Amino acid sequence: MRIVLTGLRGTGKTAVGEALAALYHLPLIDSDGLIEKEAGMAIPKIFATEGEEGFRRREHQAIAGLPVGPAVISTGGGVLLDQQNLVALRHESTMVLLTADLETMYRRTITSDRPPLTGEPLMDEIRTVAAVRGDPYRAAADLSVDTTGKKAGMVALEIRALLNGTWKTEPRASALSFLLQANPAAGEREALAADLDTDPAPGLCGIAGFPASHSISPQMYAALFARFGLDYRYTRIEWPSIAEIIAVFRAGRLRGLSVTIPFKEQVIPLLDTIDPDATAIGAVNTVVRCGDELAGFNTDWLGVRKPLQQHRGERAVLIGAGGAAAAAAYALKSLGMDLTILNRTEERGRVLAARFDCSTAPLSRFGDLDPEVVVHATPVGMHPDTGTLLTRADLDEGMTVFDLVYTPRMTPLLREAEAAGAWVIPGTEMFIHQACAQFEHFTGIQVSPDLVRGVIG
Repeated sequence: MRIVLTGLRGTGKTAVGEALAALYHLPLIDSDGLIEKEAGMAIPKIFATEGEEGFRRREHQAIAGLPVGPAVISTGGGVLLDQQNLVALRHESTMVLLTADLETMYRRTITSDRPPLTGEPLMDEIRTVAAVRGDPYRAAADLSVDTTGKKAGMVALEIRALLNGTWKTEPRASALSFLLQANPAAGEREALAADLDTDPAPGLCGIAGFPASHSISPQMYAALFARFGLDYRYTRIEWPSIAEIIAVFRAGRLRGLSVTIPFKEQVIPLLDTIDPDATAIGAVNTVVRCGDELAGFNTDWLGVRKPLQQHRGERAVLIGAGGAAAAAAYALKSLGMDLTILNRTEERGRVLAARFDCSTAPLSRFGDLDPEVVVHATPVGMHPDTGTLLTRADLDEGMTVFDLVYTPRMTPLLREAEAAGAWVIPGTEMFIHQACAQFEHFTGIQVSPDLVRGVIG
């Protein structure tokens, strides 16, 4: 077992590390101790003589040189801000985030000789650092334990109880029974049952949809988890009730959930916190557990925004007014585009346009608008449908046409656009870019679009 303790200053990493190492009879490795030993001086002196840049360089070298094998590793407060550190620490390890309230962190650090990070008064600095590091630290955590008001030995026992949780006892046994019933692929069900029949069990993520059998996410996540040495599995959850799925998510202590049709709006009231982007869009496609709290995010809009970044400020037409269209509208407006929404049901188009303060028109007026960018966000053209709302006669050379449908890769619309000489962007690009953002929410690890493209083929 290899356990990595992370957290802000004053959350108890050193004391809890000592207690946890004693509990498991494992060696304790303190990354700050390694840095001091290598430098031959204490960390305050490293900051004084080499600055924070010099300290971070030494910290990176220490993390890269950590010995392999079972251990408890206590890390410095800023170690996860470096992606290379994060990837190295996550490999074949369980990441445990220690948290504490502001007053507790203040009391634990008021007498510390560690150098200041911001120059602010200590309490203000704690607030500032917590705001900056909170999201990436939560994303990188497999487990989270609040140390407020607890002795180190008590926290160590709490961590052990979480790590020793199997799927053979309630409530996880009932959760596993549900998950196996909800996976429509027999081979995947058998593999999941075998993989979770261990102690400690691997972490678990999944995709919730009705249907979910078409998704390519399980294959993609399996490859990415293996690539970064993460002991995780990913399962399909095809079930008609998102409320039941979320109840099982909580009981089974799953880590992350990809949310697809028809649950992106329905899931919102079932969660504890909603990210501002997801709130503005009105849809959640990513759910992440941190401690006992479930947080909702939307990465679909990033899947639209990133492939179109070079088109900032251009004239755009968005076809559609459903959930995918809302994410697309949010993305296009974030790029400062002059946006018009077209929809076959004009009233729905007007409602969406009012939400995002843009123009609307009937679909029949497409030819009058002379757009530079066209984004298609309806199911038309998704396999096995062979229809298209626009033909090559409607499209011009020089247009950029982005079809959010990704099965098939070259949809009827994209074939028409290509024949007209337009630049085409397949829906797989939306999937790839939103998946990069979602994987970071699940694991803290930033992956490149090229890596995901290679994984999905």
